[in-house]
Amino acid sequence: MTDPRLTAITDRIVERSRDSRATYLQRMDKLRGQGPTRSRMSCSNLAHGYAACDSGEKQTLRLTEAANIGIVNAYNDMLSAHQPLETYPALIKRAVHEIGCTAQVAGGVPAMCDGVTQGAEGMELSLFSRDVIATATAVALSHNMFDGAICLGVCDKIVPGLLIGALSFGHLPVIFAPAGPMTTGISNKEKAAVRQQFAEGKVGREELLAAESAAYHGPGTCTFYGTANSNQMLMEAMGIHIPGAAFEHPGTPLRDALTREAAQRLCRITDLGPDYTPLGRVVDEKCIVNALVALLATGGSTNHSIHWIAVARAAGIHINWQDFHELSAITPLVARVYPNGSADVNHFHAAGGSAFVIRTLLEAGLMHEEVLTNWGAGLSLYTREPRLQEGGLHYVAGPTSSADTEVIRPADQPFAPEGGLRLLQGNLGRCVIKTSAMAPEHWLVEAPARVFETQEALKDAFDAGELDRDLVAVIRYQGPCSNGMPELHKLTPYLGVLLDRGYKVALVTDGRMSGASGKVPAAIHLSPEAAHGGAIAKVRDGDVIRVDAEKGELNCLVDAVEWEYREPAPRVSDDCEWGIGRELFKFMRRAASEAEAGASVLFPEGH
Repeated sequence: MTDPRLTAITDRIVERSRDSRATYLQRMDKLRGQGPTRSRMSCSNLAHGYAACDSGEKQTLRLTEAANIGIVNAYNDMLSAHQPLETYPALIKRAVHEIGCTAQVAGGVPAMCDGVTQGAEGMELSLFSRDVIATATAVALSHNMFDGAICLGVCDKIVPGLLIGALSFGHLPVIFAPAGPMTTGISNKEKAAVRQQFAEGKVGREELLAAESAAYHGPGTCTFYGTANSNQMLMEAMGIHIPGAAFEHPGTPLRDALTREAAQRLCRITDLGPDYTPLGRVVDEKCIVNALVALLATGGSTNHSIHWIAVARAAGIHINWQDFHELSAITPLVARVYPNGSADVNHFHAAGGSAFVIRTLLEAGLMHEEVLTNWGAGLSLYTREPRLQEGGLHYVAGPTSSADTEVIRPADQPFAPEGGLRLLQGNLGRCVIKTSAMAPEHWLVEAPARVFETQEALKDAFDAGELDRDLVAVIRYQGPCSNGMPELHKLTPYLGVLLDRGYKVALVTDGRMSGASGKVPAAIHLSPEAAHGGAIAKVRDGDVIRVDAEKGELNCLVDAVEWEYREPAPRVSDDCEWGIGRELFKFMRRAASEAEAGASVLFPEGH
């Protein structure tokens, strides 16, 4: 039975979204009636569309009863998580040919790595790459040659971008096929320790590079539970993968079988047959709530408090941070995966993984079972696990108990009674804070502010010994309209050192933290941002700031009258205006919505 509190939150989202969702579904129904148009294309159009195909494929494409699948690929061989996707198109084409269908690579989308650009200028393009990916997905599918689409992508902005773009073609069935995580290297705890030692000058660059290379060492997704692996958990919880696709390693027979099955399943759920399953119907209000519950129950990435707002809006659904906050309050934390624990995603998968998480949350009434998925009706289909039997893919009952209760626990015996995200609000604005990895003694920080505009300025102050005290580090002009809202993960080792030295430390910013953000209290995505005259621009060095995750408060403790009349400080640096392609994104910085509206140029309301 569904928990009535979950039902009440979902009902509120349904009511809030009633008009926009109805408009979206009407548009998708209209698109369904219009295409695909292969049978109605002019001879010239169709000839262009299949000119490079062989004669057999051309004959199949002439038939209206055989599905043609569009492949949208985020492959590049610089990203470890996307390098395995090089071979997927050929594998997909073979798989669909076996059942009398065809597939074409409809287009590629960019895929940048936040791990490579972290702390560098390129990171200021990262968030907006999501909207570029969304529009590139639309370009790929705009030829209207396709009965369904398979999206190949894994990492941070890539999956949300592909999903936003695909939802513009929500009359089509769309399945996502990932590459899976790399095998386990050195522990995340060891890696983090070396990073902190480097920040303190105790080890040099050679030792740091050796540790990083031992952690990130082969094809596949990074093994910590950041944004990329949170993406994969959410794709399972939304029923957009085929079951069990998230965390199998690249290059294994089971991984290849999952990809083949995804391609063939897609052919079977097009509008050409009786099991038509359009993406726009899969992604409904209950589906979005299931995604948020899965995120919160596993202590997933804070980036999704932005991305999934944009994803929901692409389907005509309006969610906000209050929804995250209230869902978090009723969702138990059932997983401890780094940075919320010592285990990596491979350990998580072996202990029960997504199948057990979905099972225990369904049993607790904290996910909606009655949803449409790409595998059929009912989310319980995603409590099953794939196996290779007699050369084919088969599903067996998933685990009914955890294989390691230090990593995954049942919902009635959780690590914490609530999920890992809270809404903070006060005279500084509205923001979110991730609490799942924070020790209880860090939930309340009240200390003088030290104000910075760049990560480098904080590093310089740390190196000069100016931060050895209780403090709230305020990093402003980091919002989407300032410099593209880069992740500020470069700050983590320095603030972590101060925390380990016994100081009360917190971060307040209108920017983002990494999906790997952890033990340092971080009030992030502060809105309105400084560039919009947000109150964070009023803060001065020495102002006492109170960050209270328990009460959900974020306030600058300045006399109310003085605060009201204090002028926002202007931005000092304009380094984000050019270089590394940033000048090309100026129009996006000017047009982006606030973080709580998805930080998007595609859905500007809330700007």
